[in-house]
Amino acid sequence: MSGTESLSPERGRGQGEGVAGIDSVLLIAFGGPERPEDVGPFLQIVAADRPIPPERLEEVAHHYDLMGGRSPLTELTRRQSEGLRAALAAAGRAVPVWVGMRNWHPFLHETLAEMKDRGCRKALGIILSSLVTAASWSRYVGDVAAAREKVGPDAPEVVYAPPWSEHPRFIEAMADRARAALAGIDAARRADARLVFTAHSVPVSMAAGSPYAAQLETAARAIAAALGRSGWAVAYQSRSGSPRDPWLEPDVADVIREAARTGARDVVVVPVGFVCDHVEVLYDLDVEAKAVARSCDLGFHRAAAANDHPAFVAMLADLVRRGPAP
Repeated sequence: MSGTESLSPERGRGQGEGVAGIDSVLLIAFGGPERPEDVGPFLQIVAADRPIPPERLEEVAHHYDLMGGRSPLTELTRRQSEGLRAALAAAGRAVPVWVGMRNWHPFLHETLAEMKDRGCRKALGIILSSLVTAASWSRYVGDVAAAREKVGPDAPEVVYAPPWSEHPRFIEAMADRARAALAGIDAARRADARLVFTAHSVPVSMAAGSPYAAQLETAARAIAAALGRSGWAVAYQSRSGSPRDPWLEPDVADVIREAARTGARDVVVVPVGFVCDHVEVLYDLDVEAKAVARSCDLGFHRAAAANDHPAFVAMLADLVRRGPAP
């Protein structure tokens, strides 16, 4: 069974069409290696036509080695798709849900080819990126267009759900993740813990033409409000570009050090900009940021990403119900 088939809906047609003639759903994700031998080819694809220094790629490859040579992203995306499929069926709309990846199997063109063979004509594409920039949104749309061209004239049409970082169900999911992390702090210290909301840093020039930073700030404020917390900050992580170019700051390490300087005893890092617990969460936060916190004598606590949280799955189902952006 191919990687595409393992993520496919149940075989068969006739599920019917819903909003705007949509007969299927396509979850669009970044992709990740599932075996040690996949890491090198995967990173070559990610780095193609991008100014990522070779030493950064070697560093990231080592991070994968430390994690067993794989990323949990595909498995987690599969669980998201299965949860969405079940939620839609329970709501009386048993449309097939597919997964297509930008940088690894099942590649977008592989998924779209199978969708075509199964008779799908028009899919609602949901980009599994919580914040919008050219890197996190426009490239996905461009890659879907290239994949459709590769499949040919009968490739399913793809229309897109709108950005969803402010969706109440996403805020609910992340507030619940943060609440669970706070619960791991001794009750006598919990009220003084600092929340740090993170997203992947991007070049300042790219951020200037997008709502990326504003969306992070808005989501962070909403999550903190849901938790009744006033001590919070936003930070950026996982920078990968040329050191000569300005990228969004402050870096999460600097925010953690500042929390220590201003009297905090614990930090809770909440990866709002990441949908799944993959390498940039599992290594960059759970290893590197945690080491910084320990060097500052801070307790480090990390909220899980949305993953397949029931509220996040409910958000996906609501996006399907609402249909494409106007």
